[in-house]
Amino acid sequence: MSSVVISGDTSGTATLTVAAVAGTPTLTLPTTTGTVGLATRTVQVFTSGSGTYTTPAGCKAIWVRCVGGGGGGGASGGSPGAATGGGNTTFGSSFLTANGGALGGATANAGGAGGSASGGDINSTGGQGQFGGTAGGGSNVLAGYGGSSQYGRGGPAGYYASGTGYAGAGYGAGGGGGGPTATANGAAGGGGGGYTEKLIASPSATYTYAVGALGAAGGAGTGGLAGGAGTAGLVIVEEFY
Repeated sequence: MSSVVISGDTSGTATLTVAAVAGTPTLTLPTTTGTVGLATRTVQVFTSGSGTYTTPAGCKAIWVRCVGGGGGGGASGGSPGAATGGGNTTFGSSFLTANGGALGGATANAGGAGGSASGGDINSTGGQGQFGGTAGGGSNVLAGYGGSSQYGRGGPAGYYASGTGYAGAGYGAGGGGGGPTATANGAAGGGGGGYTEKLIASPSATYTYAVGALGAAGGAGTGGLAGGAGTAGLVIVEEFY
């Protein structure tokens, strides 16, 4: 049987060496005159607006996660007010981008596309908004659900005859579409925001950032129902020392 012996120089910074030796397994630690501590970390979270992120003193690396805003759910009925897409979330100038989800359309076949993402170690497209149901389908027919994101759940769809679309939950989620009626197709859900994350081993002193705004819900048209709003994006910066 082999064992691992860890030894080190007690003057200045301890240097650990690992060696396999025969015999009974042992663990030997060096005697040090200073203190030994675990690395600490801090977190900053941005849920709206824009500004400048400043890397804290002594920070060795940062892990950045970004979510784009969720698209608003479309509305049903004649000449409905248009929903809007979610805003883009960025960190650094042309560095990390998580695009917002597209708006949900006012027809049965226009689900909002999920936002794309770029620049990260991982880049993920947001969920597609669901298509709406057709007019006159009865009480079991729904509109389209909103698309989900990495940190949010898409809003539920409006239901037949009396259900407006519901807002998304969390961050970057699409809103649900306005429900169908006897004469109007159910509207589509908005798309979920894209997601990107990156570990930055040697961070710069500052980075600009912008959090994607939520997509507004579509307003009810004649004989139809309103959609649900999306939710705003997110930036999370975890700092390691």
